[in-house]
Amino acid sequence: MASSLTTTLSQSQSLYIKPRLAPRPPHPQFRSLFLTSPAVAGGVRATVMPRRAAVIVSAATAETPKKKGESKGFVEEMRFVAMRLHTRDQAREGEKEVKQPEEKAVTKWDPSVEGYLKFLVDSKLVYDTLEKIVQEAPHPSYAEFRNTGLERSASLAEDLEWFKEQGYTIPEPSSPGLTYAQYLKELSVKDPQAFICHFYNIYFAHSAGGRMIGKKVAEKLLNNKALEFYKWDDDLPRLLQNVRDKLNKVAEPWSREEKDHCLEETEKSFKLSGEILRLILS
Repeated sequence: MASSLTTTLSQSQSLYIKPRLAPRPPHPQFRSLFLTSPAVAGGVRATVMPRRAAVIVSAATAETPKKKGESKGFVEEMRFVAMRLHTRDQAREGEKEVKQPEEKAVTKWDPSVEGYLKFLVDSKLVYDTLEKIVQEAPHPSYAEFRNTGLERSASLAEDLEWFKEQGYTIPEPSSPGLTYAQYLKELSVKDPQAFICHFYNIYFAHSAGGRMIGKKVAEKLLNNKALEFYKWDDDLPRLLQNVRDKLNKVAEPWSREEKDHCLEETEKSFKLSGEILRLILS
């Protein structure tokens, strides 16, 4: 786009012919696009650009406006769209009004162990599904995300075993988890751009707001026990940056329409994840 913009501006600039210095006026066909204003400011005549010339430059400048974050890579575009779907309590850039219990500030939550176990079980089903899809890679690009270090299935299995040892009954997966897992399976085959949107939002949301939720719930219910779900075997910022690079690489050959389609799926991702998160408060 930068090349196109430069070419358009260059073409428009070629129309600007310097005013003739000869005393007689030029033929109308060859009049300069720069006109000298009769107004004098500080003793100097002001040169103004006529409306037609301004329109030429304006059209070139606005040829294809960049999307927010586009210059920094596609992950930045996904981050920007996701942040807008948070509430102000959840993120500084949030624009969404608080409508659901899980959208309130975590400090105002009243969780239960039973609800938290439902959340962990349904979350495990979603991560099991994601990680199996990546391993099988129905689309070759998914193979880029094998063994990133962000995988959570094994950690959740350890946590659920710990709860079982404490005497808690581990529930079966419920409707929110079953629905999301099935949806991911369908997307992974027929709609890779939408699937990548869910992949990004699930893993990156857990590494940010998810950790804060885990900490607050542990304070209220688990005597500050840190679950394996919220631990990583390597430096988390490094792991996240590695996945950002892979996501940008996978999205690089996508058309603008494919990228926009991916971004449009963000709201669906938030809706399905929110239904699982709400289980903590059930």
